[in-house]
Amino acid sequence: MAKVLVVTSGKGGVGKTTSTAAIGAALAQNGQKVAVVDFDVGLRNLDLVLGAERRVVFDLINVVQGVAKLPQALIRDKRLENLWLLPASQTRDKDALTEEGVARVIGELKEKFDFVLCDSPAGIERGATMAMRHADIAIVVTNPEVSSVRDSDRMIGLLDAKTVRAEKGERVEKHLLLTRFDLSRAARGEMLNVQDVLEILSTPLVGIIPESEEVLRAANLGVPITIGTPASAPARAYHDAARRLLGESIEMTIPSERKGLLGKLFPKRAA
Repeated sequence: MAKVLVVTSGKGGVGKTTSTAAIGAALAQNGQKVAVVDFDVGLRNLDLVLGAERRVVFDLINVVQGVAKLPQALIRDKRLENLWLLPASQTRDKDALTEEGVARVIGELKEKFDFVLCDSPAGIERGATMAMRHADIAIVVTNPEVSSVRDSDRMIGLLDAKTVRAEKGERVEKHLLLTRFDLSRAARGEMLNVQDVLEILSTPLVGIIPESEEVLRAANLGVPITIGTPASAPARAYHDAARRLLGESIEMTIPSERKGLLGKLFPKRAA
């Protein structure tokens, strides 16, 4: 059965879009048919990270409003035949998203794909609530910083209140993705450590993405890191996260260029 997965956070700049692209590509590399949907109406960055910006003709708003049909707006990735993009609009605002239109588009996507990944804008305004509205699964992306973790706690609360599942008395399956983590800085007390974040958010980990210049480089090149540099530490972490989402039992580590770290420190709290 198709699953709708929202990638969300309260704070901007934590790596939602790069994570959406990386995990979407990793799921596709694992044989899943995947659509990634950019809900950041008015900004639109997911097409850049996927290297598809010159191929955008129609967008999410066009499909929501009935100006274009879904197959006209979907862009197939040139590197992975089972990865597709539904881009956002740069010229409209988030008020153009309607509940009825979004529900129809998500319904159509669920008929065609195994996973529908919704890249949410940061914060708690309309675009974010529309992105999470039909989610079955949520990945809450946070950095090991107090402000980012606090804002993530707010998003977890919204997932328990503003989704279709919540209104039915059901729960969205939630996972935490910790990005830009540096073990040595955490050991010096310059950022929160993993245990601190888990204690505050009480949400299972799906992955720990180490700080790396490779992530920024991949985004600037328009190639998801899981495709461009699959042997890099962040790519390995994203691949492990995707496999956990598929139900595999993968030991939680912090990949590095030399060896995995943390190992079995969090067996009960990890996804």
